[in-house]
Amino acid sequence: MKNVELIARRMMLGGVCIKQGTIQAGPTSDKSSVLPGFLESASHRSALTFFIACALKVRPKMIMLCSSYRSLQVVAVIAVLLFAAGCGEDPRFPARTQYLGGTYGGAPAGPPQDSVSYWDGDSVSGKPSITISLREQRAYFYKSGVLVGVSQLSTGQEGLNTPAGRFSIIQKDKNHFSSLFGDYVDSAGNVVVANVDVTKDPKPKGAHFKGTPMPYFMRIVSGTGLHAGYLPGYPASHGCIRMPEFMAENFFKSVSLGTPVTITH
Repeated sequence: MKNVELIARRMMLGGVCIKQGTIQAGPTSDKSSVLPGFLESASHRSALTFFIACALKVRPKMIMLCSSYRSLQVVAVIAVLLFAAGCGEDPRFPARTQYLGGTYGGAPAGPPQDSVSYWDGDSVSGKPSITISLREQRAYFYKSGVLVGVSQLSTGQEGLNTPAGRFSIIQKDKNHFSSLFGDYVDSAGNVVVANVDVTKDPKPKGAHFKGTPMPYFMRIVSGTGLHAGYLPGYPASHGCIRMPEFMAENFFKSVSLGTPVTITH
């Protein structure tokens, strides 16, 4: 804040002024840039006052107490500088954000962060059911209609979307491995080609396929199920529904074949 005020003061002392909708660098300069029209319109003075007040985080009444229009010019310059410095993306959707279980956009690596997932179903009885929101990237576990657990998710990415609709658990496999996605490895287990799709990627000579582990797999339809997996904080799977391992374990032990699963957008 002090730096911004100092810059504004130097600008004013150096001959910078706001006049007739332009910023002028002084009598010796022929450079100017046109400000938005509302600066030169008296009918928009109140809007300007509100804009300045928001930028400076003060009450509009304090701006109105400026003793001269030149004082308002100083405040306006400071406000414009603050606004320009503070403009950016909504902090809820930054380009460089640490996500659950990893990073995205080059953010520093760190431990998984999950303030959403919880399980309170061990002491509750009743018929289980699961509702999944693709928009929220969350799964809700109910017992006889009572919510007992919520889990963060990573569902299918664009082009490999997780299907919406009404399903049920048709298979349970605690130590499941994918038959479609994984790595090509050599005889020593070293990865030769990572992240392959066996239906598209040719196998190198001497290599064999090693499927991606999907612990606590709960199949709902051919090729798609709930299981423990990596959660980057956004849809990133090939269609399956990834969960934190402790949540997948709790879901797994609480469902049976036939447990209804509803997936909504």
